[in-house]
Amino acid sequence: MVEISPSNFVQHEIIGLDVLVERSTNRSMEGLRGRVVDESMKMIFIEDSKGRTKKIPKAGNVFVFCFESSGKRIRLRVRGDILVARPEDRTKKLMNIARKMTVRR
Repeated sequence: MVEISPSNFVQHEIIGLDVLVERSTNRSMEGLRGRVVDESMKMIFIEDSKGRTKKIPKAGNVFVFCFESSGKRIRLRVRGDILVARPEDRTKKLMNIARKMTVRR
């Protein structure tokens, strides 16, 4: 399996990553943080420090995901709009785009 990095982030599973809602169209969601425990086509489910699960729409929010890559702690800011898709379709779609962009000799 390829290690998660900023350049291939959207192709990877986000469940299990630490996340912060940095900006939101709903001010009450700004500053929410926790661990991603599930995702659907349009929502991210975050478990906070008190064990409560919050449903956060992907669209209209800016997230900061934290993960390890090459031994370094990475904080990656991601517009939720680019994550709007079923997780399995998002990874497949991006792999197909990458294949099409590959130069064939």
